[in-house]
Amino acid sequence: MTLPRQLAFALPHAESFAREDFLQGSSNAAALRLIEQWPDWPDRVLALAGPEGAGKSHLAAIWAEIAGARRVSARALGETDLIAELATAALVVEDAGEAFDERALFHLINLVRQEEAYLLITARAAPATWGTVLPDLSSRLRAIPVVALDPPDDALLRAVMVKLFADRQLAVDESLIAYLVARIERSFAGARAAVDDLDREALRQKRPVTRALAAELMAREA
Repeated sequence: MTLPRQLAFALPHAESFAREDFLQGSSNAAALRLIEQWPDWPDRVLALAGPEGAGKSHLAAIWAEIAGARRVSARALGETDLIAELATAALVVEDAGEAFDERALFHLINLVRQEEAYLLITARAAPATWGTVLPDLSSRLRAIPVVALDPPDDALLRAVMVKLFADRQLAVDESLIAYLVARIERSFAGARAAVDDLDREALRQKRPVTRALAAELMAREA
C-alpha cells in the first residue's frame, strides 16, 4: 500500500532589504552605484530593468531609505493620489510595464518634473519596449535613462543562495551550494525556486537540507 505523502507547510521567513544585506556583483554594480549617487542622477526619472528576483525591489528599498521615498505598485497608479504620494519629492513605482494606467503614469512623470521631484521605476523590461498606446507617454518613456540588471555570475549566485538559506535560518554546506549552482537555471528566480523547493522537501521529510536531499529531489523532478 502506498502511504500518502506528508504535506509540508513552509513558515514565513523575513527577507531583509537593508543596504548591508545587498549582495553586490558584476551584474548589479552599475545599478547600485547609481542608486547611491542620488541625487546626482542623469535625470529626475530613472528605470531599473531586470528579470524577476534580480534585486530591483532591494535596490528600490535602499533608495527609498536614502531619499525618503514612498512606494506604490504600477497597477495601483490609476487609484492613487499622486500629489500626496509625492509629498516627500521622491517616489518608487514598482513592477511597471505590464498592467498599468498609462494616463496616470504620464501625469506622474509630468508632475515629477514640474515639482522637481525624483521617480524610480522598476520593471522587467526597459520602458521603451512596453508597447504603450499613448504617443506622448511613449516618447517620455523612450527618454528615461535605464540601468539594466544582468544575470548573476557564479560568485554572486552562490552568495544569493547562501543568503536565501540564511533567511530561513538554515546553515548549509558549501558542497550543497556548488551542487545547486551547477544545475539550476542561472538566474535569481531559479535560485529562489531551488531553495524554496529544497526547504519544503526537507520539512516534508523532516530531514536536514543536504546535498544528498538535493540530488534526490532533482532526480525525482528530472
